[in-house]
Amino acid sequence: MTAHRIGYARVSTRDQNLGLQIGALKKAGCDKIYEDTISGTKSHRPGLGQALDTLRDGDTLVVWKLDRLGRSVKDLLDFAGGLNNRGVGFVSLTDAIDTTTVSGRFFFNVMASLAQMERELMVERTQAGLRAAREQGRVGGRKRIMTEAKIRSARKLLNQGTPPREVATSLGISVPTLYRWVPAAGATGASTQ
Repeated sequence: MTAHRIGYARVSTRDQNLGLQIGALKKAGCDKIYEDTISGTKSHRPGLGQALDTLRDGDTLVVWKLDRLGRSVKDLLDFAGGLNNRGVGFVSLTDAIDTTTVSGRFFFNVMASLAQMERELMVERTQAGLRAAREQGRVGGRKRIMTEAKIRSARKLLNQGTPPREVATSLGISVPTLYRWVPAAGATGASTQ
């Protein structure tokens, strides 16, 4: 089975020209070239989808520049990792990335490790912030929608036979929220308050 080099080119608007990218991809030996004229923020890219469908184990996806595929490091690393899992190589011509070589795979793994470290540091900072807030007596999360006064009102209305939907509407909450704070069995028990 022959390995293929599949090219992908993208520009954001029709005013931009794909010629530079296509010329570079042909010079890099691409058998087929798929293209899109669409913003990099759009996740659905028909040309990229066709390129991915065409790629087989041992093939290589070639782009002119990394930003043709995505804008965040995490998305790019996830994308390249997905190709690697399929046995597909990845080459970015202007960024000197080639996962079909030992040094290219090393560079890719360093980038992936840096992204993983960034994610873990973000989790650590978030947990430290929440811990510090708790120590100062603050509770994290959204503001509680049901106050004690609303709960008492809800119980009173339900015990008087008001339909749950009307109770929820009058308190400005949904019926599931009403039942989360005042379970059906709890309405009667609360009438003694």
